[in-house]
Amino acid sequence: MEEFRRLTRLPAYVFNITSELKAAARKRGEDIIDFGMGNPDGATPKHIVDKLIEAAQRTATHRYSLSRGVPRLRRAICNWYKRRYDVDLDPETEAIVTIGSKEGIAHLCLAVLDDEDTVAVPNPSYPIHIFGPVIAGSKVQSIPMRGGTAEALLEELEHDLPRMSPRPKLLILNFPSNPTAQCVELSFFERLVALCKELGIYIIHDLAYADIVFDGYRAPSILEVAGAKDIAVEFFTLSKSYNMPGWRVGFMVGNTKLVAALGRIKSYFDYGTFTPIQVAAICALDGPQECVAEIRDIYKERRDVLVPGLNKLGWPVELPKATMFAWAKIPEQYKGLGSVEFSKKLMLEAKVAVSPGVGFGEHGDGHVRFSLIENEERTRQALRGIKQMFKAG
Repeated sequence: MEEFRRLTRLPAYVFNITSELKAAARKRGEDIIDFGMGNPDGATPKHIVDKLIEAAQRTATHRYSLSRGVPRLRRAICNWYKRRYDVDLDPETEAIVTIGSKEGIAHLCLAVLDDEDTVAVPNPSYPIHIFGPVIAGSKVQSIPMRGGTAEALLEELEHDLPRMSPRPKLLILNFPSNPTAQCVELSFFERLVALCKELGIYIIHDLAYADIVFDGYRAPSILEVAGAKDIAVEFFTLSKSYNMPGWRVGFMVGNTKLVAALGRIKSYFDYGTFTPIQVAAICALDGPQECVAEIRDIYKERRDVLVPGLNKLGWPVELPKATMFAWAKIPEQYKGLGSVEFSKKLMLEAKVAVSPGVGFGEHGDGHVRFSLIENEERTRQALRGIKQMFKAG
């Protein structure tokens, strides 16, 4: 691939290693319990599916849509923010529909970055937060998440950002975090917005797990901070909250310059999400929200089996307050293997698939990520397999 210079900047996708092992094991007839990809396994709520079917039966919806989203959906997005966070947004200039948040982040990077620019990203981080800027040709400055707490990361950011040369154009964040499940309070964003305003750095915040929260925790929006729209945008996707991963619909809101930039580049790349999907997204955002609570409860029940079960086996794992993930430090006796080899070991000996932490950045190599995508019975089966692996040594 040497002739494709942009592709040479992308490393081998480490998740393919475990995916290939999983496929080979299943081909041999082995039952692999899969905690790998964060791919919601539940059905999309019926009222949303019904709305899609109704809209799809109208032939007028079969034509090209609008790349920045139909007006009614942009209004629904702004109303959702007002209800949830008391944030006022203009649907014409401060909201844009995306084909999931992954597409939106990647295209925003293409719109606003070039090879002279630098982007600051915590490490470990969701891959598109690191490689969206790389694909756009810019340089990435990793901020190690060493301390494991929001305060430690904030101190790291407050120390590093003013000293970076060249100064980053963007800071990309994701709280609650994939993969670490790290959570922050509004005070975190207040301090960060003040700092980035002073330094002239835009903030891109990915709020994908806004609704997957437990034990009374509430995930704040960065736009709740007064004046945040001067420098910040926020992404949200319907994938997790409404069990709509394959529908590919999300949005970005906030700073008018960044919204306009994304809108301009998207006008060259796409004609928007299929209109019936946008109509169904309006139904999701404006409709009854009991389904969101039910989805959240399912993840909590799975968390409450997996994490205490791992702790009982002598594998210390912190109980996450949010997300559909558990971020597990590799047990001491296997620490020397690194996350890829330890993931292979789990697959081959415990019949359990996880994501190697190094896939989220080099600072994740001491961990693996469990996705809460198996039911409680299958999770207990996985715990038995891990217990046998530990016993075998």
